[in-house]
Amino acid sequence: MMALSPRAGLDSVKIVQAASEVADRHGAEAVTIATIARKLNVRPPSLYNHVAGLRELKTMLAVHGGKQLYHSLKQEVGEQQGEEAVLALGKAYIAYTRAHPGLYEFTLRAPDPEAAELQEVASSLLQLIIDMLGTYHLEKEDILHAVRGLRSILHGFSSLEQKGGFGMPLNLDESLEYMLTSYISGVRNGGQQRDTEK
Repeated sequence: MMALSPRAGLDSVKIVQAASEVADRHGAEAVTIATIARKLNVRPPSLYNHVAGLRELKTMLAVHGGKQLYHSLKQEVGEQQGEEAVLALGKAYIAYTRAHPGLYEFTLRAPDPEAAELQEVASSLLQLIIDMLGTYHLEKEDILHAVRGLRSILHGFSSLEQKGGFGMPLNLDESLEYMLTSYISGVRNGGQQRDTEK
């Protein structure tokens, strides 16, 4: 049987872009080789010239989404520090999940140890938050707890919002700022307590 030749103009970048659009429009579970092939108007085997399979495509989406998220957060935080930085990062995070709800889902799982590029993206995101929290003088272990806490707040808020879990007639952005301010207060108190114990 004659091997299929790669379709002209089709490459991994276009495949990831198409998959991102499918994910954001229909949800992460809608991303399959068949659905992406239909969107690109090609036969499924054509994708395998550029992507090894669905698992690799999901990893590529996680890398793509993670890079987008990192650059969005980095840009909004800028040179800000302390409370202003945390508020800027939190608002940018939620803005990203609102704009890319499906793609965001691919960024949530702990990265595959064998996926070097995904590990690098995850490390960049982690380091960005660690650097931002450096002004609160937390011990190393406490910083990691604080990172988990912030991630839990932001993901929980995003998940509930996307699933229609906020039914009360109350401004969501004001609720987000309230939660972030409360989080900042807790982190600041933790750092001050450490300083007094020394």
